[in-house]
Amino acid sequence: MKQIFIALLFVATTQIFAQGQQSQTITVKGAVIEEGVNTPLEYATISFLDTNNNIVTGGITDVNGKYSIEVPAGTYNVQFDFISFKSKTLSNQNLTRDTTLPDVMLALDAGALDEVVVRAETTEVQVRLDKKIYNIGKDLTTSGATVSDALNNVPSVTVDVDGAIALRGNQNVRILINGKPSAIAGFGSTDALRQLPAESIDRVEVITSPSARYDAEGTAGILNIILKKEKTLGLNGSIVVNAGVPITSGVTGNINLRTDKFNIFNTTGIRYNDSPGNAFFENTFFARDDEGNIIPNQVGLISRESRDYQRLNRGFNTNLGIEYYLSENSSITASGFLRLGDDEDTTVNLTNDFDGNNNRIESRNRTEVETEEDTNYQLSVNYTNNFDDSGHVLSADFQFDVSDEIQNNLITENNTFPTQDVLPSEIVRTLEDQTEYLLQADYVRPIGENAQFEAGFRINLEETITDFELQEQFIVNGSFVRNDSLSNVFTYNEDVYAAYTQYGNKFGDFSFLLGLRAENTRLQGNVKAENLDNTTDEALVINFDNNFFGLFPTVNLIYEIAERENITLGYNRRINRPRGFFINPFPSRSSEANVFQGNPNLNPAFSNAFDLGYLKRWDKLTLTSSIYFQRETDSFERIQEDTGEVTSNGIPIIRTIPINLSSNERYGFEAGVLYNPLKWLRLNGSFNYFNFKSEGSFNGIDYGTTNDSWFARGSAKVTLPAKIDWQTNAFYRGPSNNAQTETEGLLSVNLAFSKDIMDDNGTIGLNVSDLFNSRKRMSLTETETFRSESEFQWRERQIQVSFTYRFNQKKQRQRPQRDTGDDEGDFEGS
Repeated sequence: MKQIFIALLFVATTQIFAQGQQSQTITVKGAVIEEGVNTPLEYATISFLDTNNNIVTGGITDVNGKYSIEVPAGTYNVQFDFISFKSKTLSNQNLTRDTTLPDVMLALDAGALDEVVVRAETTEVQVRLDKKIYNIGKDLTTSGATVSDALNNVPSVTVDVDGAIALRGNQNVRILINGKPSAIAGFGSTDALRQLPAESIDRVEVITSPSARYDAEGTAGILNIILKKEKTLGLNGSIVVNAGVPITSGVTGNINLRTDKFNIFNTTGIRYNDSPGNAFFENTFFARDDEGNIIPNQVGLISRESRDYQRLNRGFNTNLGIEYYLSENSSITASGFLRLGDDEDTTVNLTNDFDGNNNRIESRNRTEVETEEDTNYQLSVNYTNNFDDSGHVLSADFQFDVSDEIQNNLITENNTFPTQDVLPSEIVRTLEDQTEYLLQADYVRPIGENAQFEAGFRINLEETITDFELQEQFIVNGSFVRNDSLSNVFTYNEDVYAAYTQYGNKFGDFSFLLGLRAENTRLQGNVKAENLDNTTDEALVINFDNNFFGLFPTVNLIYEIAERENITLGYNRRINRPRGFFINPFPSRSSEANVFQGNPNLNPAFSNAFDLGYLKRWDKLTLTSSIYFQRETDSFERIQEDTGEVTSNGIPIIRTIPINLSSNERYGFEAGVLYNPLKWLRLNGSFNYFNFKSEGSFNGIDYGTTNDSWFARGSAKVTLPAKIDWQTNAFYRGPSNNAQTETEGLLSVNLAFSKDIMDDNGTIGLNVSDLFNSRKRMSLTETETFRSESEFQWRERQIQVSFTYRFNQKKQRQRPQRDTGDDEGDFEGS
């Protein structure tokens, strides 16, 4: 909507210069306010019409409902408009000198409310020079769901069955909260996003061509989650209660109190879930001759492992903040976030081993009970000073994040065939402490009418300390003895110092934004272990201190073909820094024969990416599309290999380890459609195809591969009689492969119903997630020494009912969102 107003203003201004009717220019000021509640109306339009009712010029109001517009001296009818409000006109205004018009009060237009409801309930997309903004609207399938679930409904984004988030099929995506790294997003992990309610999201920004103001981390791009913060004066809020099967329940409350001097906001949620899952693995090891050489196509051993997961998750989170207005143009915001988790997960592994003739050799049962206590808190302070109404802004942020996690794992095992024997147990204890400091400042200076200059810096200091201790029994019911060869304390520091500058301008229908970001990354690792000096495993000697300096240019262009049609072109260079668990070389213990081990020799990966986009809007249809290309050097790849070691039962141990490949090239095409053909029918869909090629080798094995894949999603929302809404979401991800593994296609369907009650202040809903229980990842891995088939289902089908109650919130009054410092600013070429 804002772009349309600006385009109208541009056309009207052009007409003024062409006509040349007035030589004297004056300034007209005033304010537009909502009648009855005295709330400023942001983005209300003011039109100056001549005696023939032709628009001469116009403008829009700012966040405080004020306007200041230059007008050729003359007599005008001044018209005031805002969506869903009745228009008002001040007739025959003789404007010959600088004038302040009286405040204009606009009243709600009851006849326009139905149209606004449609706008509020459909996903909207806004295209900027460096991002696409998706206002989620009323997505029924996210009622009572989590932020992770909501992201899975955003075009270009996929969420894997185990929660891994990918952008255009690339999992190296940076997750930001309100434009900053945050404990809310779990310091790059996606686990925390499964605990936060989807109701807390205002909008999601998909930034596939990030400008220089953003951290260069994330070769796929950035997902910036903007949380809700109400702008309406007075006390208002909502509460959401949900329950379902398998056992899931939660309560989330949002409350906001805003006055002329301050704004207090809070979101608090409690969740209790018992989520079952399952997995199956079949590892086939090829036979060897007397000299140890592999005999092709001859089976030596088959190990089949089935897993059942029971995850009991109990969580509490709260986000409390206050924004205090120091003056009309400046404010300071302080907020605190707290998340507490108390989880208990039980994993039961049933393993059966067979010889080459499929005769059972041995069976055993391995049970792992894991208790986990999490504490995450974040304190942040923001200062914003708007020097004037032109967008001249200085903002500064300080943020402190802490995450403490305590895991205790009791692993018991017993043989069930050919004899029944209880085996020695083991206890794994992991303490993980993460601390992060963030300091940044951003300065935006408009130059003239269309140009804008920006500059800023960011300092990010992060430390992760992982204390891992393994205690083992040597005899059944014996005492537990610390394993000094594997027990260790791993300290990992990632410090990033960055500065950027960028400049944007607009010439007619053409806009550009050019930027350069400089970053210095320091990666430091240190390990302490009792037997570190005595071990012959070089992987344990991981003390390192490396610095990487990089320049990251960005180019973003946009050409307005017409008022509702544009083309964008973006280029950026980015970095992928290895996370701590990718570097920590101590293997996981969740499975004896299938382990994950970090690689301390990983270096950051760098990418260059291009993106060409096209947007076209019709009255009832919006089309977005783009083609993209990316080349990444030293890209990460997870590979599986036979370690040459065996378990106590003689089963070969398969290790998964991340490595740097020499290069990875990816290109693709995506398109999205939003279509509202009828008042009672709303449709949207998206399609993404990508191809990638990787080259590289590790330990003498070539892991190069070429692959293509695609995914598509569609959503249909129907308004039934009795004001019942019905929504169906379908998602399909096509098959894919890398150098070793082929992954089958995946289909998932969600279904939801909703009905408003209590004069539209309440909503009841029914939500079925994964209707056909088909959201399973099935894959096949083949190497020279073994073949591995697997099937994994993180969460089984869920059915939920929810109830939402809103107080002092009118559902119909959905207004255009103003961009604030929360998302680090925007440049639209105007």
